[in-house]
Amino acid sequence: MMRVLGLESSCDETAAAIVEDGRVVRSDVVASQHEVHARYGGVVPELASRAHLLNVVPVVQAALDRAGLALGEIDGIAVTNAPGLVGALLVGLQTAKALAWVTGKPLIGVHHLEGHLSAIFLEDEAPPMPHLALIVSGGHTSLVRVDGHAQVVELGATRDDAAGEAFDKGAKLLGLGYPGGVVIDRLARSGDPTAIGFPRAMMASAHGAEFSFSGLKTSLLHHVRAHGVPDGQRLADLCASYQAAIVEVLVRKTRQTVARERLAHVQVCGGVAANSALRAAMRAAGVEDGFRVYVPPPARCTDNAAMIASAGYHRLARGERDGLALDAIPSAPLPRRT
Repeated sequence: MMRVLGLESSCDETAAAIVEDGRVVRSDVVASQHEVHARYGGVVPELASRAHLLNVVPVVQAALDRAGLALGEIDGIAVTNAPGLVGALLVGLQTAKALAWVTGKPLIGVHHLEGHLSAIFLEDEAPPMPHLALIVSGGHTSLVRVDGHAQVVELGATRDDAAGEAFDKGAKLLGLGYPGGVVIDRLARSGDPTAIGFPRAMMASAHGAEFSFSGLKTSLLHHVRAHGVPDGQRLADLCASYQAAIVEVLVRKTRQTVARERLAHVQVCGGVAANSALRAAMRAAGVEDGFRVYVPPPARCTDNAAMIASAGYHRLARGERDGLALDAIPSAPLPRRT
């Protein structure tokens, strides 16, 4: 048995978790910063770093307490070291280094997106290898071929804004608060997704697995300037139409790519994977096209440390180690197919 302590602090969640053998979650603690950033309508990096400093030690202690373990009973430490906000990453990374130095336990750095790809393996049913993964979050939107743990190749990604950013910036424009994607999802459930014809960018198969969402944000801005921010049913219709434009692109590009790669299994991960419309549309597409869809529960879609511990386990089990010189890398793309 290998018990791995995972730490995650790449953006605005301070998280620690203990996972056994990459599968069994003994504890999973997340301290959210939503209240810190809500007044600004988005994450303020310096405030995020300060909040991580306040939260990281109590969160680690809570993870140990909930697992009923002492620090000395941990077999390894995994920490997100890339990509993310550099100040935020450094808080988790320096904490992990200190714990590794004090205990003599092995340390391993984990790519944040590799963590998201590992979240599904904490569930009872996980996709076989190889499979296609749609990673969709506030900072990332990409389609990745997963041939094994930490054996991934990016097939395409957004050329500008991520889908999660489109949700949150759209919600900010509409005055819906932060994080706004959840509010748009809720309002859209009672709206008409065909009420407003928002654009769908780069939909043709000739564009491969590439995405673009900046034009959609601009279209929403022009709509609001021309018509104002509605309320009641018209607001629900606007949210439903805006959400439909994002979801349709994500699903169609996934369908094209899974067919091109001749795969039969698809996982959807990242914060936007919690969106109810995306989950429903992707499952419907899977039924129609003949591929099986795997999506973690909403709590494991957003940033958490259990996924980091799981990803770290597989690297540690292969004998990989990082020394105390491990550094934070704010920009670190996945390997890209050439």
